[in-house]
Amino acid sequence: MPKLQKSTLLSVEVAHEQREWFVVDLKDQTLGRAATRIAMVLRGKHKPTFTPNVDCGDFVIAVNAREVKLTGNKMRDKLYRHHTEYPGGLVEIPAEKLIAKHPDRAIRRAVWGMLPKGPLGRRLIKKLKIYSGGEHDHAAQKPRPLAV
Repeated sequence: MPKLQKSTLLSVEVAHEQREWFVVDLKDQTLGRAATRIAMVLRGKHKPTFTPNVDCGDFVIAVNAREVKLTGNKMRDKLYRHHTEYPGGLVEIPAEKLIAKHPDRAIRRAVWGMLPKGPLGRRLIKKLKIYSGGEHDHAAQKPRPLAV
């Protein structure tokens, strides 16, 4: 197995030390546009030290998830589908019902679709904290506002 260069190890350590927290207010924001911005920050693409195979992104707190908007007739026509893995177990939920009952699932699913699949993506999605109201439990981290 090849040895890692010292500069590579140093850049990974520096990336972990410089983690920041951002808060995003989703009130009256479009779901897809907000999800792209959130995914970019989770991935670390907004930093000059971005490395595709390293988790160098920041934490994101999304508040007011219940008030996110969908354009056109998507609120009524868009269906979220999943299978229970039982015969005939296809479940379809309209976006309107999903956002009313579990707004965090719609946002997490939109962001997950924009992250890499596999171990890196699973690690990145854990840095996303979603709250349906305007309050969050991360005041101690001193999050900065993120423009969407």
